[in-house]
Amino acid sequence: MTAALRFDPIRLPEKCEQLRKEVRAFLAEEIAAGTFDPHKPNREDTDAPEFSRRVGAKGWLGMTWPKKYGGQERSFLERYVVTEEMRVANAPTRRFFVADRQSGPVLLKYAPEHIKMDILPRICRGEICFAIGMSEPNSGSDLFAAKTRATKTDGGYLINGTKIWTSSAHIADYMIAIFRTSQPTKENRRHGLTQFLVKMKQPGIKVNPIGQITGQYEFNEVVFTDFFVPHDHVLGEVDGAWKQATSELAYERSGPERFLETYYVLTELVRAVGPNPDTRSAEGIGRLVAQLHTMRRMSVSVAGMLQAGKEPVVEASIVKDIGTVWEQQLPHRVRDLAAFVEETATNRETLERQLDFAIKTAPKLTIQGGTTEVLRGIIARGLGLR
Repeated sequence: MTAALRFDPIRLPEKCEQLRKEVRAFLAEEIAAGTFDPHKPNREDTDAPEFSRRVGAKGWLGMTWPKKYGGQERSFLERYVVTEEMRVANAPTRRFFVADRQSGPVLLKYAPEHIKMDILPRICRGEICFAIGMSEPNSGSDLFAAKTRATKTDGGYLINGTKIWTSSAHIADYMIAIFRTSQPTKENRRHGLTQFLVKMKQPGIKVNPIGQITGQYEFNEVVFTDFFVPHDHVLGEVDGAWKQATSELAYERSGPERFLETYYVLTELVRAVGPNPDTRSAEGIGRLVAQLHTMRRMSVSVAGMLQAGKEPVVEASIVKDIGTVWEQQLPHRVRDLAAFVEETATNRETLERQLDFAIKTAPKLTIQGGTTEVLRGIIARGLGLR
């Protein structure tokens, strides 16, 4: 079926701009208190549980959710502003971000009531961390090639297999994962996958860290050996998780985090060239800012669609594809422009340090959340091209 692509122009309402001022003031206080240094993206304080709780106390987690579960019933556009400011400031959001962005909405839609009443308020308070169990060894980003088995047993399922590239699994309290409950059919290779809520740090789960070239440990391999999941931790339709996962990815792929992960090198470059840049620097920075503005408008538009109750899967895939390619190339473009920055620039050392880290971390950006190749397949299908 061909999708009608829409990126309607949306202006953030005044209440969003007021919220932006509140978030900036909060982050300025946290920086002044030494919670984190916005100029050090390679820091080791990316897991900051007390910061997460303070963000929760502000009412900025689960913002769009019903109040009965701890939410604020605010708009997706307001949540967008909080996410944008957190990312621009390089705030340590690792502990709460996945739970707030997509795991919570999945639980809201598919979890039994007693699980929602237990877990969602804790997410809103910034107390628990979630991971996503999708990718597997030898299957890349082909979700439907998953082989990790969920076999029925008394009272639930036994899980055996491996998930990989699982961000934050080493600190996660829960994982929402997709396991194979039956074989795909000839008519539908998507059939046979089921979504589960997995409680981490239990017998039968082993988390193996995967080191990155930056020296950080964010990704993990998660091995399940006869791990038991009770029946009430099945989320949604048995064998029909592909429908749910597709919807979930609209949340994961469209936010400002998909083009702001290396943004700090651009702001540092602007500081380095100063108020009177040469023509080459001015032109180069102007082009990058224009591209950034365009992606932001597209991303805000998708947030507006989510607010309207739509599932803009194709539009979200376009934002993620364009955004991650841009943020992956950004450090290299900034490095070229930085070659003309005066050696006497006061922040020259900071810029060089940031570029070193950004260039090393850039390769992962077009992999996490779905590879460029998979995204373009989704876009082509949505446009009726395959």
